Amino acid sequence: MSSDKAETMGDSFAALFEGQGSAPPARRKRVRVGERLDAVVIQIGRDLVFVELDGKQQAFIEASEVRDPDGTINVKEGDTIRAHVIEVDESRGSVRLGRSIGRPGNLAAIEQARETGVAVEGKVTGVNKGGLDVDLGNGTRAFCPMSQAGDRFVEDVNALVGQSLRFVVTDVRDGGKNIVVSRRALLQREASEAAAKVMSDIVPGAVLKGTVSSVRDFGAFVDLGGIEGMIPRSEIAHDRSVAVADALKPGDLVEVAVREVKDAEPSNKRGPSKKITLSLKALAADPWEGLDIAEGRVVAGTVVRSTDFGRFVRIAPGVEGLLHVSELGRDFKAEEGQEIRVVVKKLDRQTKKIGLVPAPDGAELGSTVANVLANDIKVNAVVQGTVERIETYGIFVQVDGTKGRAGRGLVPNAELGVPRGTDLRKVFPEGTRVTAKVLETGEGRLRLSIKGAKDAEERADFEAARGKQGAPRSLGTFADLLKGRKL
Repeated sequence: MSSDKAETMGDSFAALFEGQGSAPPARRKRVRVGERLDAVVIQIGRDLVFVELDGKQQAFIEASEVRDPDGTINVKEGDTIRAHVIEVDESRGSVRLGRSIGRPGNLAAIEQARETGVAVEGKVTGVNKGGLDVDLGNGTRAFCPMSQAGDRFVEDVNALVGQSLRFVVTDVRDGGKNIVVSRRALLQREASEAAAKVMSDIVPGAVLKGTVSSVRDFGAFVDLGGIEGMIPRSEIAHDRSVAVADALKPGDLVEVAVREVKDAEPSNKRGPSKKITLSLKALAADPWEGLDIAEGRVVAGTVVRSTDFGRFVRIAPGVEGLLHVSELGRDFKAEEGQEIRVVVKKLDRQTKKIGLVPAPDGAELGSTVANVLANDIKVNAVVQGTVERIETYGIFVQVDGTKGRAGRGLVPNAELGVPRGTDLRKVFPEGTRVTAKVLETGEGRLRLSIKGAKDAEERADFEAARGKQGAPRSLGTFADLLKGRKL
């Protein structure tokens, strides 16, 4: 350290202590040269950055050690930095920290660097078959194996010639004649420390900035500063139909919320890692806020995707409802991208789920379909409909004037009016028009009877005939009356 800097350091320490109104505390932790420790930045000067080691002892680090390539100091007051103790001056009561000891130039300093792990500076002077020639100062030469030239494969090692780089000393032999250094070990250590610092900020609920590193169909990976997290497709936007590649591109700067942090399976033998789930959607306005819909309301929507259990219909930006397959008749042909009219059957704002049914023909947008749940079908009414589905236990009929499950009734085998063992697919193929009597109504409980409708028709015919002939003295049983009819 130059005398000018030493003088500046001494004056700065004096000013610092004077500003605190007292001398440095008497009880201080003794630090040793080479020790790696954390320090809190308490003051930033032009050439020096002052730090506090343990709440009792001050130290400093040269500003050049914490500058970015553009000259900007990359720390601020309150930040914690990790560095080595490079020098302890008992006479001044000062401790100098650093991320390297510079170019050591003598064997004692090199041995100390190896023992403590403090980085050293060296200038790459050449490339040989096995690695790099490095000048550590005062004619001291070192060798960096090719595999240790970087934290990953270096394609053009010649580009490193002439550069002053930092290394850790891994081996000293033959009285300093054979010195081996590694740049890879240093870079990996610094990356690990940086990752640990970043991880301290990655907690559920935190809002962080990052850079999109890659995009896949299932989500996007974001670099949070040496640590990667993933935004699943479901967390890209409230509108689930938005493709990841349409929303994000590699290199995009994004602000994300941390959804979940949990341990992941180790990979490539690099030890435990974390699975970090991020969200863009969590920071976007909730489309459900102020959503003006209600149960029974007729709304317009667009089919956005089809599944085995139904169609998802977008009824507002970022808001989808499910048109369940049970609500779809055999003639329902809506495909993805098609606009349709639907009725809001069920609305749960808490769970953000919407159940839909097809809107009746001619229903006006914004109108309310009061009978969307019951379809206004009365018990004992005789209705007409179309066979929609055939099962072993009966047939399902969609009642005319209705759509969806609420208007689809079951005619059990016992109510079909055909002998047991009849092939229902031949007698009642899908699309057959039938007349049936309503036996029971209610959501999911509509039961019909074809036999009952025939009985009702026959009774009506008989009553009409009786009215013309005059009422008999005794009606007898309904079966007796039928026997007297001319067929």
